[in-house]
Amino acid sequence: MEKQKVTVRVAGKEYTLVSADKPEHMARVAAYVDRKISEVILASRLPSATASVLVALNIADELMKAHDENTRLRRELMEARTK
Repeated sequence: MEKQKVTVRVAGKEYTLVSADKPEHMARVAAYVDRKISEVILASRLPSATASVLVALNIADELMKAHDENTRLRRELMEARTK
């Protein structure tokens, strides 16, 4: 798929993203990150840069847990197929 550019706003700043993903997907990802940063800033009054790092850590944690769960489910599926 051809790479496309899309401009998004995260934490009050505009970023131009280039990806083979659809612009709608990139905008959705950016909106999710923006919402998470806003939630942390509102709840803690931390500076944007600090909130961004905390959000990155939280999202990485979510990703790793989802990956581990995916691996576990694939293993269960393979075991069920061999029975």
